[in-house]
Amino acid sequence: MDSTPDWITGLDEEDLVFIKNFLLSSGSLKEIATTYGVTYPTVRLRLDRLIQKIKISESNTSDPYIALIKRLAVNEEIEFDTAKVLIEEYKKTKKEE
Repeated sequence: MDSTPDWITGLDEEDLVFIKNFLLSSGSLKEIATTYGVTYPTVRLRLDRLIQKIKISESNTSDPYIALIKRLAVNEEIEFDTAKVLIEEYKKTKKEE
């Protein structure tokens, strides 16, 4: 492999360890839950958030502001509803320019 994909470089160390453990457990969420000492729904939520991070990093959002807002929402630094409002208002101001 000549280069590391952007979606991997956007993940933190904890995410990469989770992916490694997920692969080593052959994708068994039950096994991952046991490994981490958490419930199945907790692991499912973690996996869903990781999927969202990857999708956002692969989206063709050329606007850095929108990409930032999406990342903040996925990382739970702001709520999704707040992120939607910020993006919608930002797009309105861009149309007015």
